[in-house]
Amino acid sequence: MILFLDFDGVLHPDITYGDSALLCKLPILEGVLRRRSNVQVVVSSTWREKRTLPELQSLFSADIAQRIIDLTPAWRDVQDDANFGTYVRQAEIEAWLRTTGRIWERWLAVDDQKHLFKPFCPNLFTTSPATGLTEADAKVLELRLTTP
Repeated sequence: MILFLDFDGVLHPDITYGDSALLCKLPILEGVLRRRSNVQVVVSSTWREKRTLPELQSLFSADIAQRIIDLTPAWRDVQDDANFGTYVRQAEIEAWLRTTGRIWERWLAVDDQKHLFKPFCPNLFTTSPATGLTEADAKVLELRLTTP
């Protein structure tokens, strides 16, 4: 199972005041990932545009950091997805799946911006941008990562 991870609106509320609020929901996500050891993580957040994979991995606990395996390509680098229109995050994810030869693997995107995905995308788990990932969300997310 591959989890495509957004940061803003997931690992902290979309609007934060001060650096201390950044990644405040990371412990919740790490708890889910520890209970779902089969899940690999690919960063789909715009944070990937200004940081390297090792820099992003360093934000996580050591046991989780090793499961952060890659970054999705940026929309401008996705050549053959004109049919996605404004659904850029989904296009980036599907481009990553194709280029890595993992198109048939189960995947789930955790994001607060459903408009970046096609309507009714079954592979999307949304959080509220106002709160980010909550404990209640984590319980549902854990089930989604378990259910085939």
